[in-house]
Amino acid sequence: MRYFLNRLGFLLLSIWAALTLNFVLPRLMPGNPAEIMLAKFQGRMPPNALKAFEIQFGFSHKPMIIQYFQYLGSMLTGHWGLSYSYYPTSVTTIIASSLPWTLGLLGVVWILSVTVGTFTGILIAWRRGGIMDSVAPIVSMFFQAIPNFWLALVLLYAFGFTLNWFPMAHSYDSNLTPGWSFAFISSVLYYAVLPAIVIFLGSVSGWIIGMRNNMMMTLGEDYVVFAEAKGVSNRRLIFSYAARNALLPQITSIAIALSTIVGGQILIEQVFSYQGIGFQLTNAVSSEDYPLIQGMFLIIAVTTLLINFIVDMIYGRLDPRIRRRGATS
Repeated sequence: MRYFLNRLGFLLLSIWAALTLNFVLPRLMPGNPAEIMLAKFQGRMPPNALKAFEIQFGFSHKPMIIQYFQYLGSMLTGHWGLSYSYYPTSVTTIIASSLPWTLGLLGVVWILSVTVGTFTGILIAWRRGGIMDSVAPIVSMFFQAIPNFWLALVLLYAFGFTLNWFPMAHSYDSNLTPGWSFAFISSVLYYAVLPAIVIFLGSVSGWIIGMRNNMMMTLGEDYVVFAEAKGVSNRRLIFSYAARNALLPQITSIAIALSTIVGGQILIEQVFSYQGIGFQLTNAVSSEDYPLIQGMFLIIAVTTLLINFIVDMIYGRLDPRIRRRGATS
């Protein structure tokens, strides 16, 4: 129980720090968003338009401490302001429309890559010295070393531009109306093929290498050798003795990978013009859309902290020694 309370307290403190940092950073920049919007009209607006912009965008000249508590209230109640680049659309509306695309694409690919990579790594380690042990690590490291955006450009040029097998941009046919129809779902899957292949090849390699190395170390432990000498079946030896303990170091990697799902693959989404969180975040930065940047940063930061908290709980469940050390700290 004390371990849980310690981790919960650290989670709440980290969320508060993320909220505070999200409040401070934009206000350290010179000027204010209203002045930036007014400058885009290049003198075509009257001087009193600045005050109107400030009122419209919610910019305040109140003391910083008052602004801070107002900001905390807005963040907790979900009132994250209006986007400057998509005005008058709210930030929450843009995030709600972008997040499902990122979660759908990266979530499915992540599950496939973790499952395939983990079981492949277990198989390679168990049959070490064979053909798979010689070929798979080399192929995996090759794809892991290739930058994802470069591989995306190559596949896009080869299969999109040259062969015209797959579309080059967007996430579904613009002539279709979003819904649960077969035409729309099949279009979404068709448009997601190339980005999914790029992300899968880049991520599955790490899982294969990581699980193989962990299994190799675990298989050399005394308790595994003793169990093998006692005549424990291969299946039980692999999964109950070796793989379960070899999975512990992978938990940290799983937390990092889960965090990237929400943050999105920014470069991949840019290459394929896939309108997920990463694509919208890049556009927000280029257009100086501070409310949208703040909202997306908050979503990414809080989700990452929550995932780490859950992984800590799982880690403590799998390894009781972690719980005991956490309870005494």
